[in-house]
Amino acid sequence: MMEIIEVFRRLVSAPSPSGAEQDAAQAVRELLGPLADRVETDVLGNVIGARLCGKKNAKKLLIEAHIDEIGFIVTGHEEGFVKFAPLGGVDARTLPGAEVTVLGEKPLYGVTACLPPHVLTAEEREKAFEIQDMYIDLGLSRQEAEKAAPVGTRGIFRGDILLRGGDIISRALDDKLCAAVLLCVMDDIKDAELDADVYFMAGVQEEVGMRGAGAGAFRVDPDIVIATDVTFASAPDCTEGTFKPGSGPAIGVGPNADRALSKAMIRTAEKEGIPYSVEVMPKSSGTDAWVMQICRGGTATAIVSVPIKNMHSSVETARISDAENTRRLLSAFIRGGIPKC
Repeated sequence: MMEIIEVFRRLVSAPSPSGAEQDAAQAVRELLGPLADRVETDVLGNVIGARLCGKKNAKKLLIEAHIDEIGFIVTGHEEGFVKFAPLGGVDARTLPGAEVTVLGEKPLYGVTACLPPHVLTAEEREKAFEIQDMYIDLGLSRQEAEKAAPVGTRGIFRGDILLRGGDIISRALDDKLCAAVLLCVMDDIKDAELDADVYFMAGVQEEVGMRGAGAGAFRVDPDIVIATDVTFASAPDCTEGTFKPGSGPAIGVGPNADRALSKAMIRTAEKEGIPYSVEVMPKSSGTDAWVMQICRGGTATAIVSVPIKNMHSSVETARISDAENTRRLLSAFIRGGIPKC
């Protein structure tokens, strides 16, 4: 049986800043191959696999998580330092002194250069630096940096996997942890008798505008979509609209989620004794569900999320039990049959 942490290790070992997800996509194809009847990659780079039930006129259920991660792209060079622009929602407050990997022909270790507080004015110490004013130090001369990391080279933020008690800490939990969960769900159902064709999609370019999922969903043309992503775990300075680590998956309700599907997901959780929370989403969910819901003529959509702390940082933190319970919920939901929407 697949283990979520081991699958996640495989996915996170493959850097995949938005728009350059090829390595992670290859890892997904290798993991998904034995679990699906067919696997394909579309033009944008989405990886799509199908587990066919063999029944005539079967409905299609699509489960999706994105595999791109926030990162940066090199925009120029100055005195051996690298200028860069963000890919996705990079928080400038976390950057000074941050360790990065520049994905040149050979991976390069870098540090986001920062001035020591001793040389800052009182006004400068009170405000965060803008990304356009930051540089990456590769320890190279300008000529060496231009050759090793030319303009257009992508990069990611370094963050090793750490297990602490019941937590996992890493970069790219958003959203490779959910991709790992869904691959384990595909493992759970590989020998099950199903009443629908189950499609798995590892989406791309979510962090730069939910671009891959819309195209992938159009290709699959599903009857039902379940989008999985991360949401906000509670912390001392962040409590409202957040979820306690260990409280299980958060089931979305609101305009971006089909009411019947949300209720069916809640019933499944209660029947299986799986802890869960209800996440109210009055506007966009901020997930790939936003574009997949309105694909073609519209698709009944559900949203299931894993709470994490320190989102969009190199030390994103999740409770492992929340990922495991998300796996239990989705596997039970799929085995239970497709509800009417």
